Amino acid sequence: MTPPAGPGETKRERRESAREKARVTREAEAKRRRRNKWALQGGLVVGVLAILAVVALVITRSLAPAGPGPLNMASDGIVLSGDGTTVSAVTTDATPADGSPTPSAAGTAEKPSIVVYLDYMCPYCGQFDTTNAEQLETWVTQGVADLEIHPLGFLDNASLGSNYSTRSANALACVANYQPDTALDVNTALFAQQPAENTTGLTNDELVTLVQGAGADDPAVASCITDGEFTDWVASATERALNDPLPNSDLAAVSATPTVLVNGQQYQGSPTDAAAFAQFVAEVAGGQPTGDTSTGELPGSTATPSP
Repeated sequence: MTPPAGPGETKRERRESAREKARVTREAEAKRRRRNKWALQGGLVVGVLAILAVVALVITRSLAPAGPGPLNMASDGIVLSGDGTTVSAVTTDATPADGSPTPSAAGTAEKPSIVVYLDYMCPYCGQFDTTNAEQLETWVTQGVADLEIHPLGFLDNASLGSNYSTRSANALACVANYQPDTALDVNTALFAQQPAENTTGLTNDELVTLVQGAGADDPAVASCITDGEFTDWVASATERALNDPLPNSDLAAVSATPTVLVNGQQYQGSPTDAAAFAQFVAEVAGGQPTGDTSTGELPGSTATPSP
């Protein structure tokens, strides 16, 4: 319906005015549609570019070489040995980025090698260490056995997203790299303050305080822990342990923690029975299940402990 004419406005003028308003409205609508079209296309382009960026990041990370390992852990573990009075780390070069670890020498009847694959969140690892830490330290100090510690990021999913297993394994790697001779004390301290499963565990600052209390007080150790310097290496070493045959052993891989090997033979006894473990070590070393393990002497060993 044509609106009534205004004062002095003819029908023709009204029609022309209506047409002009319609034209303006059509052009405005056309512009709006073009803007929406370009906005939609631009949004699609941005979305595609974002997806491509994420894909590129994933591919780049998957192709990026793993970080180099710490010094003194060329086997993916740190070997601790004694001279009768003190415990020292066996020094080795670092495994280069994307390099392969170098297995440690096999143990002998005279000096067995005790190898432990562990996770600092694992309660059974804590039980084994708490039960056997004193006699292990005695054997190693007296030089009648070597101890090789392989820290793993096996139970990251049991720390409420904090990746405590990896962070604590990184802490030991930092110690191995910068103050290796304190590694046994740090290992003991990590289990002495072991968090329960399904908690966040210690923070990095708390880990720094812990290792400092155990003697690893080099500032480089602290920054290594807070920076997660060997986090990528922990992931690589864990993957190797869970998928590759264990050196000097018939085991195809680590299937649970702790995995304890004595001269390549797996200990499958109770983690809370120190006598059973001492007997196993003695038998593997070629002796009889007798002897005074508290003095550092292993039955069947030709090593003579210090008084």
